[in-house]
Amino acid sequence: MGGGARELCGYLAALAGWVSALAAAVLPQWRQSSYAGDAIITAVGLHEGLWMSCAAQSTGQVQCRLHDSLLSLDVHIQTSRALMVISLLLGFFGIIVSVVGMKCTKVGEEDPVTKSRIAVAGGVLFILSGLCSLAAVSLYATQVTYEFFRESAVPINARYEFGSALFVGWGAAGLSMLGGSLLCCSCPAKERRAQPYHRQTQPSTSREYV
Repeated sequence: MGGGARELCGYLAALAGWVSALAAAVLPQWRQSSYAGDAIITAVGLHEGLWMSCAAQSTGQVQCRLHDSLLSLDVHIQTSRALMVISLLLGFFGIIVSVVGMKCTKVGEEDPVTKSRIAVAGGVLFILSGLCSLAAVSLYATQVTYEFFRESAVPINARYEFGSALFVGWGAAGLSMLGGSLLCCSCPAKERRAQPYHRQTQPSTSREYV
């Protein structure tokens, strides 16, 4: 795969990862009510996300409510919020920087070495964005797992388990880091600017025989 094609594939993968991370941050299905246990309650399904909580009834009606106070939220929700916002900001700047540094674009510098370095900087931003998304989703999933398996008087069918947004977030993190890694492969090799060696040929002397 050529350098330009590799950069394009990396950029598209990272862009898809950023869009997926945006969708994961907005979706309210970070955790959902569990249907485990003997007595299954299907009348109302509860979903909670970083910004709102929703209740879906069996009739198809969905009611959502934004979280009232930021300071009253649990620490893992606040931390996941901050990490997702940082991830989206890093990914946004990575999109802009990568467009400037890609070989297939005519934006910015014309020097191929400079453009390659800019593309690498965009790749690093995408990798950092993916790491932030991965940390946010994994932290939230760890808390959901802890609350599900801990000893509590709450019945198991009233607890929460993983929501679909967590899997979207894991996929987004993987795409962002994969795309950033492909962009980082554009790192230019060290140029050897050695002076060309000119071989000086001495004129051959012909012997004349009398």
